[in-house]
Amino acid sequence: MPLTISSDVFITCAITGSGSTQNRSDKVPRSPKQIADSAIAAAKAGAAVVHCHVRDPQTGAPSRDPKLYRELTERIRDADTDVVLNLTAGMGGDMVFGPPSAPLPLQSGTDMGSAESRMQPIADCLPEICTLDCGTMNFAEADYVMTNTPGMLREMADMMAALGVKPEIEVFDTGHLWFAKQLAAEGLLDDPVLIQLCMGIPWGAPNDLNTFMAMVNNIPDHWHWSSFSVSRDQMPYVAASVLAGGNVRVGLEDNLWLEKGVLATNEALVNKASMIIEAMGAKVIGPQQVRDQLGLVKRAPQ
Repeated sequence: MPLTISSDVFITCAITGSGSTQNRSDKVPRSPKQIADSAIAAAKAGAAVVHCHVRDPQTGAPSRDPKLYRELTERIRDADTDVVLNLTAGMGGDMVFGPPSAPLPLQSGTDMGSAESRMQPIADCLPEICTLDCGTMNFAEADYVMTNTPGMLREMADMMAALGVKPEIEVFDTGHLWFAKQLAAEGLLDDPVLIQLCMGIPWGAPNDLNTFMAMVNNIPDHWHWSSFSVSRDQMPYVAASVLAGGNVRVGLEDNLWLEKGVLATNEALVNKASMIIEAMGAKVIGPQQVRDQLGLVKRAPQ
């Protein structure tokens, strides 16, 4: 197929994530203040959207504490730098099984929340965007399963619509995109739908261009999409996304390194992505342009 190179590209920066990266780099922010400061620095570097999780400020472990989300949101909203806020709603779907000989009871690390508890920070903070992980998947970590049933996803999508928060559909494999189309057909996703292709995460969509383009070719033309890959493939996927007509995501959630032997900051990753985008002849657009594209409304927490 001919290339459909993006002319206007927005950058999402995934600030900290929920993976076990907190002890592998001192650049990974932990407290709400550190996460907010890193998000603001990424926005100043050119990120139009910041995708945020929160962590326990002392241990760095992932958290679903609504108070931490509220503090983070208020710090970002009070800043002089404008940015679109994208909060995760992916936490609370974690199942960790025992060994094959005794899979039950579920093991430490299991965190299964109700739709209401998973959506509480979203209802409290009213970001422009929140994530909807559109399926269940085996992750690389031993017997951990990311669990999102069709019923849970329908309920959460309905809650997002009622709150006026745009879902960003996280697509880790081809069936997740198939189900996103089903949600749209059922009227649970409003146009324009926003897709995030998550490539190279074991054991989801493999990190190759054939799979990537198969997924891109299955996104309806009137939907908006972005993509990322992990670790050393983060920056190549900046170029791949632009070449294929999409937007880009970088950040410490997905990659800790700026180059071999050099730990990255979110700001530095956004700067590097901006250079790649502009060198390809595209323009990096800002937060208000993204709001206009996606029909987003910036609001303060209630």
